[in-house]
Amino acid sequence: MMKKFSKHTPEQIVAKLEQADKLKAEGKTNGEVARELQVSEATLSRWRRTYGNMDRHEAKALKKLREENEKLKALLGQSELEKAALRELAEGNF
Repeated sequence: MMKKFSKHTPEQIVAKLEQADKLKAEGKTNGEVARELQVSEATLSRWRRTYGNMDRHEAKALKKLREENEKLKALLGQSELEKAALRELAEGNF
């Protein structure tokens, strides 16, 4: 499975969202904020939906959980392959 490319870690995203909030408080538009953070308005909007109410600690924990989940999925897939191979051996279909 190919990992989706990500330029920013969750902690960096939360930091940029904090910076975006400060810029918005100064009266800047979404477009100006996005340009200053060097991301598109769509990316900024997606980040707000995903990480909107998180602090940096929570974002770091989320990243760790996602990495652990990927490892577990890989292990489960490997286990299922081994079970299928053993099943075929037991049935004599080799």
